[in-house]
Amino acid sequence: MNIVGISACTSGIAHTYIAKEKLIKAGHEFGHKVRIETQGTIGVEDELTKEEIAAADLVIIAADIKVGGKERFKGKKIVEIPTNIAIKAPKQLYKKIEAELNAKQ
Repeated sequence: MNIVGISACTSGIAHTYIAKEKLIKAGHEFGHKVRIETQGTIGVEDELTKEEIAAADLVIIAADIKVGGKERFKGKKIVEIPTNIAIKAPKQLYKKIEAELNAKQ
C-alpha cells in the first residue's frame, strides 16, 4: 500500500517524531510505502504534497491533538489513532488495517 499520514502530540516534540519513525519502519517491514508529515512545536515538517495524497491508498493520523489540513484527505480511507498506538504497537496496527481491508474485498 501507499500510505501517507500525520503525527502530532501535545508537546509537539518527542512522541510526534517517535510515532513517525515507528509508522515508517513498521510499514516498510510490511512492504508499504509510507510518508508521514509532522505537526509540532516548530510547525509542519515533511509536508505531504497533493500528488502524494492523491496516490495514497490510506491515511494514518497518529495524533493526541487536533491536526491541521485534514480536509486534504477528503475521499480517502483514514485511520485515526493516538500516538501511543503508533509508538507501542505499529505492527499490530498494520495487521489490523490489512485484515480490515482484506475483509472488505
